[in-house]
Amino acid sequence: MSDAMLGKVRKLLAKAEDPACTAAEAEAFTAKAAELIARYGVDRALLAARDPASDPVGDRVVELPAPYALDKAGLLAGVAAALRCRSVRRRDGNGFVVHLFGFASDLERVEVLFTSLLVQAAQGLAAAPVPAGEHPAAFRRSWLAGFAGAVAVRLRHTEEAAASAPPPTPGPSVAVVLADRSARVERRLAETYPRLRTAAPRRLVGGGLEQGAAAGHRADLGGTRLRSGRPEPLSPA
Repeated sequence: MSDAMLGKVRKLLAKAEDPACTAAEAEAFTAKAAELIARYGVDRALLAARDPASDPVGDRVVELPAPYALDKAGLLAGVAAALRCRSVRRRDGNGFVVHLFGFASDLERVEVLFTSLLVQAAQGLAAAPVPAGEHPAAFRRSWLAGFAGAVAVRLRHTEEAAASAPPPTPGPSVAVVLADRSARVERRLAETYPRLRTAAPRRLVGGGLEQGAAAGHRADLGGTRLRSGRPEPLSPA
């Protein structure tokens, strides 16, 4: 992602994080940052329709160590799906490996957002008190599920809004371009995993779903907390 684009996103979220900013203003600034990232994805897709070599289909493997590895994998899968990528989860010792498939620009967007959201989830989870009588691990898993679900819904809405805008130049419609890209990603995944199975739904018993969802609705979606290397784990404490 270009420095100019990241600079715009950082400025918007810096305004949103200003203590003098009202809740409504902060939400507006954050929404604009997410809109810029979504618009970037559409622009790269249209560019690749004219120059396929500029944005090839690829894959990326992300290691998610314990604790809460399955919950982190759920967050990553939700972000990836919203940003037109596909993911396959594999167990790896006490953690999980998530194999991502998508176009280079979309994989980049997934990594930027997931890294930021993982940090935000860790901070939100640390600040969420476990209700009396609840098992801490069960509460935290349900909290993370609520957070991941809310974030995925917000990202899907932002991506759909960006895709519905008219293309800046004459050519194939955005819907046609994105449908073709999705089909190519599906083929790449099927070639790698021809016998893929769907995992059974999880059963969560904790009471943190609503709190986690509320935190997900408040989360920054502009990716200001960029870090290199592997995503840092969520602390079990």
